[in-house]
Amino acid sequence: MWIALRGNSDSNIIIKLSGDTLKISEENQLRGGMYALLARLLRSVPDQTLFEQLDAIETATNDNLDKKSSKGQLGQALNVLKLAAKSVDREALEEEYHSLFIGMGRGELVPFGSWYLTGYLMEKPLGVLREDLLRLGFERQEGIHEPEDHAAALCEVMSMLILSEDLNENEALNFFRNHIEPWIDRFYSDLEKAEHACFYRSVGTLGAEFNRFEKQYLAMLV
Repeated sequence: MWIALRGNSDSNIIIKLSGDTLKISEENQLRGGMYALLARLLRSVPDQTLFEQLDAIETATNDNLDKKSSKGQLGQALNVLKLAAKSVDREALEEEYHSLFIGMGRGELVPFGSWYLTGYLMEKPLGVLREDLLRLGFERQEGIHEPEDHAAALCEVMSMLILSEDLNENEALNFFRNHIEPWIDRFYSDLEKAEHACFYRSVGTLGAEFNRFEKQYLAMLV
């Protein structure tokens, strides 16, 4: 985890972990879980535990679910990711992640908000983000040196905001619109078509479809 806190509709997703079945029937549980999944995929190379969790996820079959809807497309993208995870070579995946996000000096992609918004790192958007994180009670974990506007860190914040017991929908909406919506679609698009992407193309597609779903959901709150 990069960021830490100081101090009724059917989602059609079923998650099975350790033999137990938890049906996620609240949209915010789906949203929080998806943000957490994307954060983990973008933060570092997926490990065996994550792949086992992915394998335990099922998209429930619903004949009445429009496959062209944002929810239907999201379910299909999740299935594609699951298939990619089953066939991936772990050593090749490490090389892929390194080429995409680390590289020699920098990776093929630079997954930071400031970069996409200004063309540079550590610019004004990061300062505005840090002010909002401080106000919301978040701080960067010790030992983490990357700026807080990394895509994984922003997904972590959204997950924690959404899954908080005292969720403030307006806070989550404003955080998304101010710090994620202006650039994240371009990042996911770049990830889908990146030269070094193989497994991570499916991550880019999942991110793009979830962001489509998220924007439609948040539009209903206004």
